Amino acid sequence: MKPVVCPKGGLSMFLYHASNIIVEKPVIMNRFTTLDFGTGFYTTSNEDQAQDFARKVYLRRKRQGKPIVNRYLLDEKALESLDVLQFPAPDKQWLEFVVHNRREGRDPSLASDLVIGPVANDDVFQTVALYEDGVITEEEAIRRFKVKELFDQYLFCNEKALEYLKFDLSYTVAFEEGGPHDN
Repeated sequence: MKPVVCPKGGLSMFLYHASNIIVEKPVIMNRFTTLDFGTGFYTTSNEDQAQDFARKVYLRRKRQGKPIVNRYLLDEKALESLDVLQFPAPDKQWLEFVVHNRREGRDPSLASDLVIGPVANDDVFQTVALYEDGVITEEEAIRRFKVKELFDQYLFCNEKALEYLKFDLSYTVAFEEGGPHDN
């Protein structure tokens, strides 16, 4: 992702959060403890992924609100100032981390402020579930991940991390009744 110049100088990057509401002030949500990276505020650098997920959120929440993408600037100084746990690829460590979080939530001993790595989207979720059930081996799961185009996710784990995330804008995503997302 190409960095952009911050309004106050310095470099930033855009991150996107999908919702059914405008989220000007991100908060740490503990509603779902068994997500890929545990609880926190999830974003991605992939705008298309955020748009797709905004439509899914809108449907999951029974068409309340609107499918919204919120865009933020992440001050890249955050990557130097925060405790960052990063998974560059869907490897053994990433798979173990995701499986543990989905089963038990994030281990409290992992005191990371920000977690960055591939997202286990709907395609990947099936492979993770097969691995969890013992149907496929770890090696087979990782092999399957390598043939998929995996997008990224940035999880802000605490208020300290959220201080580096600044709201920029939000917009409503087109939603076609009876379209591919309406099932």
